[in-house]
Amino acid sequence: MAKCVIFDFDGTLSDSLQVFIKAYNNFAEQEGYNKVDLDDLDDLKKMSIPERCRHLNFPMRSIPFAAPKLYRYIRESRETLPLFPGIKQMLDELNSRGIHIAIISSNASDIIKNCLELNGINYVHDILSSKYIFSKDKLIKKLLKQYGYAVEDAFYAGDEQRDIDASKKSGLRVVWTSWGYDDESLINGPDFKATTPDDIVEFASRG
Repeated sequence: MAKCVIFDFDGTLSDSLQVFIKAYNNFAEQEGYNKVDLDDLDDLKKMSIPERCRHLNFPMRSIPFAAPKLYRYIRESRETLPLFPGIKQMLDELNSRGIHIAIISSNASDIIKNCLELNGINYVHDILSSKYIFSKDKLIKKLLKQYGYAVEDAFYAGDEQRDIDASKKSGLRVVWTSWGYDDESLINGPDFKATTPDDIVEFASRG
């Protein structure tokens, strides 16, 4: 059995897409970028991050500067981020088995913590926020070192190709969650595909 499961948050645990579209469109209107059209969502899910940025006329170098504004909008609008169906039950089951649950996300840690608390999840204490969207591997390595885990003791679960890339850079196994942001056509190299939250419990039980 795995000792630790590290999760991405948005698109993996939280169905936050609609909230982030509202936040981004508010930001885009102020800054003069193209807004996200809900009719384009299926096409956007099939685009890489650079392709999405080009579609929205949004420079990738501005992502670290835009993110705090999006999070501020979410806080000020008091938007709550819902969990996907079955996620709380899956987390409860992992916790009941004594598996260490951690979250490494590009989202702000206080927003993640608030979502968990609203859903009665009070046992996730390691919530690490990555300032840069392509630097999760550094936080993965930091967490493993902090708890003395070997890479065989843990795995990462995420919905985007960048999650898979970060896990591979860390030497960690990775589960791709099919219900998230990236379309399967973008996905390359996961160790396991989860089509339901229960699949993650199954993979964890294998060790």
